[in-house]
Amino acid sequence: MDYEEAFLHALDGLRQERRYRVFNEIERDAARFPRATWRSPAGPREIVIWCSNDYLGMGRHPAVIEAMVEAARRSGAGAGGTRNISGNSRAIVELEAELADLHRKEAALVFTSGYVSNETGIATLAKLLPDCLILSDAGNHNSMIEGVRRSAREKAIFRHNDLAHLEELLAAAGERAKLIVFESLYSMGGDVAPVGMICDVAKRYNAMTYLDEVHAVGLYGPRGGGVAERDGVMDRVDVIEGTLGKAFGVVGGYIAGKAAVVDAVRSFAPGFIFTTALPPAVAAAAKVSIRYLKNSNIERERHRAQVEKTKAALMRANLPLMPNETHIIPLMIGEAGMCKAASDLLLADHGIYIQPINYPTVSRGTERLRITPTPFHDDALIAELTRALVDVWHKLDLPFAPAMLAQAAE
Repeated sequence: MDYEEAFLHALDGLRQERRYRVFNEIERDAARFPRATWRSPAGPREIVIWCSNDYLGMGRHPAVIEAMVEAARRSGAGAGGTRNISGNSRAIVELEAELADLHRKEAALVFTSGYVSNETGIATLAKLLPDCLILSDAGNHNSMIEGVRRSAREKAIFRHNDLAHLEELLAAAGERAKLIVFESLYSMGGDVAPVGMICDVAKRYNAMTYLDEVHAVGLYGPRGGGVAERDGVMDRVDVIEGTLGKAFGVVGGYIAGKAAVVDAVRSFAPGFIFTTALPPAVAAAAKVSIRYLKNSNIERERHRAQVEKTKAALMRANLPLMPNETHIIPLMIGEAGMCKAASDLLLADHGIYIQPINYPTVSRGTERLRITPTPFHDDALIAELTRALVDVWHKLDLPFAPAMLAQAAE
């Protein structure tokens, strides 16, 4: 067996499908966000990032940075171990209290990433529920899919945001334990789940709910609690999962819920027990970011304004936007090679970075560019983006909106 050849063969397949991922070396500039430096093959070049998950620019907020620096000076760079060994810092305990308050829950538990909090959280909860059936939305993130798989419990996939199908599966499940896992905001299309109505169905069939608010926390609701807070149903969701690495601008993941539920995950989840804790500096910065956004709507209001301006400009240019009510702006292309080519041209010719979204992140034939404006993408940058996209669409002979709509109707 030629082991190296097996790996090279697999990589060659990705290249032939135009799905091989190239990581551009980018240096963020906190003082000039969303501008950054691209370490291109030809040398350093200034670019504008239009695909960051730092949705509100909190990763460059002076108070967040100062909290991180101060904690690092005081406590050092690392956590020193798992939470059980020596990593249970005061900063991380205070962060969990802040998160529990954000979601009006009894307790919260912090993980090293949103991926880990989903994977280990879902798996642990389902394993602890006897004969549990997991009902998972067909559009769920890979981290949730892996959590379902690692639970080794029976699963049923309901059609994306399809309440009738979910109810049909719940009715067929009978009296056994049932865990519904779904997202509030699906990040590749920007569509939103009917959280309250899913809670209604769950109550009728005595099912537990687990809601991923990763792309909504910080952005929606009067204190940034997410879509469930915005819709007034946060108290009806059993477990809320979120991230510290997007709108809060730092890194890490968490779950929040009743004290017994959170304690059960803390006590049984391998992905929590055996992982080094977040460093105090990271926890301190996250706490400051969350507390700040609980009390400030300026960033959310500016963000919404710039998102709407960006959508309006791209629509006027007849670019093929996938419509939604959120801050995610998907530009449909529909073919992996063309999606990569569009991203490359934007970067090389216009200094605009938007990464291509290809399979397996989205299904084949739905490849797209995913644009995420921030409060710091001003009107001039929006105009530059629009001109650049129109130029790339012409150069690659990509269909504009009317043609795209006609093709979809055929």
